[in-house]
Amino acid sequence: MGFEKFGRRSFTGITKTAKFVDLLAEGKIDGTVCKKCGAKFFPPRADCAVCLSKEMDWFDMPPKGKLETFTTAMYAPFGFEADPPYSMGVVDFGKGPKLFARLAKDVKVEDIKVGMEVSVRPLKYEDGQISFEITKA
Repeated sequence: MGFEKFGRRSFTGITKTAKFVDLLAEGKIDGTVCKKCGAKFFPPRADCAVCLSKEMDWFDMPPKGKLETFTTAMYAPFGFEADPPYSMGVVDFGKGPKLFARLAKDVKVEDIKVGMEVSVRPLKYEDGQISFEITKA
């Protein structure tokens, strides 16, 4: 599967991290780790931003984390006009990279709290596009 299946709108079909979409389709949320210096990245990177190595591997993101911050969008850019309102947040897993994503539609805005335990799951849209979302743990 190519990267054109990622997200609500994908602007590129070819990338060295296209395997990310295949892993999402398998139900996995993975980041990349540099084989030389051990730096971890999410979203996945093709090359290490720390030591510039091209030797990257995949690792499983932790299953649970804590919501570090969030916001609710009332407006959306072109192509996403039907989406608002929606909430987005940053998940802190303790060690390693943090993750930014939308919160699942079944998480009510009034229930969202900084510090709440959350997990991240793959999401398949009705049009076949694939992404990921934050949900209550």
